[in-house]
Amino acid sequence: MQNHVFRVGITRDIRRSDGLLSFAPVVSRLELLDVPGVKSDFLREDRRPLTPDLLQGLDGLYHFSSPVNAASLDGVERLVLLARHGVGLDFVDLAACTERAIAVTITPDGVTRPMASAAATLVLALAHRLAERDRALRRGDWGDGRFAPIGTALTGRTLGLVGYGRIGRELVRLLAPWHPRIAVTTRHTLDEDGIEWLPLDDLLAAADIVVVACPLTEETRGLIDARRLGLMKPGALLVNVARGGIVDQAALVTALREGHLAGAGVDVVDPEPLPADDPLLALPNVIGAPHSLGYTDELVRGCVEHACAALLTVARGEIPENVANPAVLEDERFREKLGRLSSTC
Repeated sequence: MQNHVFRVGITRDIRRSDGLLSFAPVVSRLELLDVPGVKSDFLREDRRPLTPDLLQGLDGLYHFSSPVNAASLDGVERLVLLARHGVGLDFVDLAACTERAIAVTITPDGVTRPMASAAATLVLALAHRLAERDRALRRGDWGDGRFAPIGTALTGRTLGLVGYGRIGRELVRLLAPWHPRIAVTTRHTLDEDGIEWLPLDDLLAAADIVVVACPLTEETRGLIDARRLGLMKPGALLVNVARGGIVDQAALVTALREGHLAGAGVDVVDPEPLPADDPLLALPNVIGAPHSLGYTDELVRGCVEHACAALLTVARGEIPENVANPAVLEDERFREKLGRLSSTC
């Protein structure tokens, strides 16, 4: 394939103690990178954040969750691609990567349907009061606890989406058979049949179920605070499949404990991991997962395949798909790196 060896580092946070990937047996190792001219290996340590000595000499990085900040990249000249396993960019200083002519790719094609399915799972579990009914079954309550509390039908109810990207759009498609009214809030207004755009405060006041599906940025951190939770309808439901930092968790606990909200479904919390004594975990009207509900075989395979494909594309000196910092593509230093790789193919 090429005389130059394209060296790929793999962050150790996806490696189990037995050497297999944490998502084995679906994917036990990154055999897609086993091609002539490409050499891949785990970083020798799992430092948080990553440090320059771990990244020196690498052309590509297969990245899971180890933080990468500006200091991580000091003096790292050879690296041309950081390939994310997933779509979240809160682990990566995107501006620092762009400044250093490092492209960052994400894997939306692997994540979209599984994460929309995870959001739908939480919506339906809350609407049908699954947590309460599961407890009633386990305690043998076939009397009053069998039917109380009454669930919430989605038909005719308002589903409000905070963020309307790929995952939000797929969630709307998945829940279409229930015929909810759909309202969304995004940074810019939109005009789409069957979708009502509302400012955030208006959406929170109108929705029976709110799903948080926007990226975590400095602008969205703490976006759903105590004031905005107070705008929601009494008895409304909140689902968060984005990032825990978007919702003020202490305020959410208060809203749930006081009965203003009927329930919450969370696949993400703040901080992660959540301490065992966090008050959120003691609430009976909370259902969730430790940032893993979307982790199906479909998601794992999709993320691995697309992240590896991005690395192999760059190894050939070509521009990969799903670049999260497209400005880097115009950087002469990035073009020189690609040119070096293409000339050795």
